[in-house]
Amino acid sequence: MSQLSGPADEARVKQMNPVVLAFVGDAAYTLYVRRGLALSHGLHTGDLNRLASGRVSAHGQSEELGRILPLLTEEEEEIFRRGRNAKKPTKSKNASVAEYVRSTGFEALFGYLYLLGREERILELFFPGE
Repeated sequence: MSQLSGPADEARVKQMNPVVLAFVGDAAYTLYVRRGLALSHGLHTGDLNRLASGRVSAHGQSEELGRILPLLTEEEEEIFRRGRNAKKPTKSKNASVAEYVRSTGFEALFGYLYLLGREERILELFFPGE
């Protein structure tokens, strides 16, 4: 098994298929959202799950993307575009095509930053003020 902690090799991450970056980004974003909710709310798991679902859905990610797009560097925009334009093996059941492709770009960007260990940038973009 490969390295499980610390930043991954930047050259390797830049060469990754954007759908793989989105695969990692989906899991990492979900974990960040759930961690934040668990630490900031005294709610039961059903309520926490409902709150998390709204943020990690294709619709929620597509909306969040509108806020962060103006803040992206050229490098980050390129990763987002690669994820957005990537050919995906599945279709969304609960989102429009536009929301689904935008959310895949969102997840690819998150996965990219996560694999590179850029937590400060993740917090700055995706969780401002938290």
